[in-house]
Amino acid sequence: MILQPILLASASPRRSALLRQIFMPHLVRIANIDEARLPDESPPDYVVRLACAKAQKVWGRLTGDELRPVLGADTTVALGDEIFGKPQDRAEGLAMLQRLSGRTHQVYTAVALCHADSISYRLNQSDVSFRIVSAAECEAYWDSDEPQGKAGGYAVQGLAAAFITQINGSYSGVMGLPLAETTELLTQVGWSLKLAVDGAT
Repeated sequence: MILQPILLASASPRRSALLRQIFMPHLVRIANIDEARLPDESPPDYVVRLACAKAQKVWGRLTGDELRPVLGADTTVALGDEIFGKPQDRAEGLAMLQRLSGRTHQVYTAVALCHADSISYRLNQSDVSFRIVSAAECEAYWDSDEPQGKAGGYAVQGLAAAFITQINGSYSGVMGLPLAETTELLTQVGWSLKLAVDGAT
């Protein structure tokens, strides 16, 4: 038996790469949803809601032979109750990096799986500590173009690794798709390590 491709409700190349890492075949289907935070919504509740909404949005567009499991995910960086989304411009990106400098923040990633008209989700929290980052380093990092389009204005797998002194949690979760939680969900639709490896060889 070979695993059939699932649908990934995300345009993130990092999430796609992480699914390939566990030999999970998939097709990308972008879910355009309103990502505005609700009043008094906590960072964990926010990412869970968006991950579920992305999966359900794509699932709701499927008919007949198109029906297959849909995986949605969402990641946010938070300092206390303050959410750091994707910086809109240079000034916002630099401000985010300066706020994170010398502090420990949280990265929340929720992953949701929609299939057979039901949805399940898991939430991962990781604590990430930054060393003190100078203004010149923040500027050089922004000018590398890496922070653009990244929650919190940085990418753990890139140049920003030079800022990080400690991660307490899931490296893949900080990247955008916690693989332990993801594989736990995928077992519901037939994924297993043996099946994934056998299908890839």
